[in-house]
Amino acid sequence: MLRLTFSFVSQTAPSARQIFELGFDMTTTPEIAVLYDEDVIAQRVDEIARALAEAKPERLLAVAILKGSFVFAADLIRAMHRAGLMPEMEFLHLSSYGAGTQSSGTVRILRDIGSDVAGRDVLLIDDILESGRTLLFARNLIASRGARSVSVAALLDKPGRRGADLEADYVGFTCPDKFVVGYGMDAAYAFRQLPYIGYLVGTDDTASK
Repeated sequence: MLRLTFSFVSQTAPSARQIFELGFDMTTTPEIAVLYDEDVIAQRVDEIARALAEAKPERLLAVAILKGSFVFAADLIRAMHRAGLMPEMEFLHLSSYGAGTQSSGTVRILRDIGSDVAGRDVLLIDDILESGRTLLFARNLIASRGARSVSVAALLDKPGRRGADLEADYVGFTCPDKFVVGYGMDAAYAFRQLPYIGYLVGTDDTASK
């Protein structure tokens, strides 16, 4: 399948999720640098949808990996509609984190899908592809249930953090090693509402999905 990417120079900084140590709290506004604005995101989402339509999927089921993908998934399925597709929609909630921010490597299903995937083309939609462990688990899970195919659309890709043998079929942007927020992605439950993707200045990301 067509791999759509947009590159950004990788950057490094101190440790991630130290936003609170950097002075962030709900009464102050941290500095957020914009990586991808609304127009750039919208254009890339439309390109991914057109590429999906060109693949001519059969009985397409789109599965959003909660929680961070919900805005991307909503925009993508509407773009797929404009491109002539009629996807059905499901949600899968997985967790691979323990008490801290580092992945435990063990993936748990918090909310499963209810649809029968046998014989169907399934598209997994996620916000960030980092280590790949969570998405690999999801892909294997859906494939084991008899899906005709399982492809992955990731809004952001951090290839330098890959720990599993998995690449996305559709990628929005190749992302710098920063703690990103906005467009559905959060820091301590804040910033999901931002219409752009940005990063908290002075942080990078040590938590891998």
